[in-house]
Amino acid sequence: MMETVVKSHCEEQYPHQAEDFHGKHEQNSKLSAGIKRDIENLYEAVPQLVNVFKIKEKIGEGTFSSVYLATAQLQTGREEKMALKHLIPTSHPLRIAAELQCLTVAGGQDNVMGVKYCFRKNDHVVIVMPYLEHESFLDILNSLSFEEVREYMFNLFKALRRIHHFGIVHRDVKPSNFLYNRRLKEYALVDFGLAQGTPDTKIELLKTTHSEDQQGSCSQTKPTIALGNGVSVGVTAPKQIAQQSASKAADKRSSSISKIQIKQGRGGKEDSAHHSVQRSVFGERNFNVYSSTYQENTNTKLIKQAKMIDVSSRKLVTKKKITSTKTASNGAARKAASGCPSNLTCDCYATDRVCSVCLSRCQQVAPRAGTPGFRAPEVLTKCPTQTTAIDMWSAGIVFLSLLSGRYPFYKASDDLTALAQIMTVRGSRETIQAAKTFGKSVLCTQVVPAQNLRTLCEKLRGTNSSCKRSQGEVPSKSVNDSALPVAVDKCAPETLGKQIHHLENFQEGDSALEMKATDMKGWDQVPDEAYDLLDKLLDLNPATRITAKEALLHPFFKDVRL
Repeated sequence: MMETVVKSHCEEQYPHQAEDFHGKHEQNSKLSAGIKRDIENLYEAVPQLVNVFKIKEKIGEGTFSSVYLATAQLQTGREEKMALKHLIPTSHPLRIAAELQCLTVAGGQDNVMGVKYCFRKNDHVVIVMPYLEHESFLDILNSLSFEEVREYMFNLFKALRRIHHFGIVHRDVKPSNFLYNRRLKEYALVDFGLAQGTPDTKIELLKTTHSEDQQGSCSQTKPTIALGNGVSVGVTAPKQIAQQSASKAADKRSSSISKIQIKQGRGGKEDSAHHSVQRSVFGERNFNVYSSTYQENTNTKLIKQAKMIDVSSRKLVTKKKITSTKTASNGAARKAASGCPSNLTCDCYATDRVCSVCLSRCQQVAPRAGTPGFRAPEVLTKCPTQTTAIDMWSAGIVFLSLLSGRYPFYKASDDLTALAQIMTVRGSRETIQAAKTFGKSVLCTQVVPAQNLRTLCEKLRGTNSSCKRSQGEVPSKSVNDSALPVAVDKCAPETLGKQIHHLENFQEGDSALEMKATDMKGWDQVPDEAYDLLDKLLDLNPATRITAKEALLHPFFKDVRL
């Protein structure tokens, strides 16, 4: 019924689109064979589109959907551009319906993308939205003026205020999901495929998904990651009172924290083809190198983190039992690491069954969806209670990239490494203290001091020397060792400092350091209010983190509001 109504309504608005199928593809002669095939498959999967849209090209592709640019001819004869989002057939119907409800209820105003139509044929769903021509964030990052950044963030908070008012947690706030037309100064928050609802959400379908996500939530021991030189970071959850005697024994066996020791070396230089603006401040390349390095050490524990979480709950890993050689395969290494002491009642490991002891254990279930590098500390530590504050943290990371001129800023291979990277900017003591507020225990063997956000951003952007010159100080001639954040370079453990070692290779010519104020586009006069807002967005405690409504009232946006 809905399918027929939507189709009829579209055909009434776009009567001139009833062309044959092959005529639509003559325009796609310049497209690659793969994209042509995708467009043909889409027409075949959802034949209603044939009479309404001319699909021009594929403009985006993600894990759960593909987006196409299409045109529809209006009755007036004018063509209108549309964005067609084709959801993968395996998407859960409830998730698709929830995304549509977010777009229809909250979308269409305050920089939140709306929806025009929806087509369905069997298990194929296509959501039709207005098309906003936009620039790539990476392409314009270093050409944006400070005032453009202020307006960008103001409009992002308007969108977040809108969806948070309806109890929608976006979960995937990042530049590619906040479209920006620089010429028209238009913005749009898109992609609600991962959205979840708060307990008081006004989106009915998100209430169902929220209750499903919360089922089975229970604390579980988390592993520790050792970063070398005696530095390690670990996360544990509070002990739970066992409900059965079997679970009591299981809890006792899983009380110790397993460790993953990552042996870090010096690390080579970054690929010269990698432009500085494209390099994250914390690159995961180093961790990949170290992962392959420590395989060669027979005294090093080699277990993938996902498997370690499983193994640690059974305490099947003992120092004497772990043997890993350079020639051992991953499967052999895991098998070698799973020596089972004879006094354990659990004997289902590495079998095709699950024993009652394991079934009696409660597992920590917490939402983890989102993009690496933008996940909040409470997400990384698997806090079961996650609010709209996680979107504000992600917005803070976007702001951090804008102020520092570096994107992506964080990039880690796993959650604990990501947490360690956050510590090098926000401080280890601060992270530990904040984690206690939401019931998590974070362990770090060495104190890592917090960075001064202004100093960090100015050095990364290369405006620090210019600012010093205005205060009568003599600038250095190159951004070399001095480009490293002071706290990381001087005070933090050497291994954590190496996570941003490629900043040493970030060279700026004398001309860049001697830029005139007229060429700085306002970056030589960034007010303290900007870094105060950034500090509030990157508050490690989600309970005290600034909200979107509060952010719009921040003194940083005084001129924008006027």
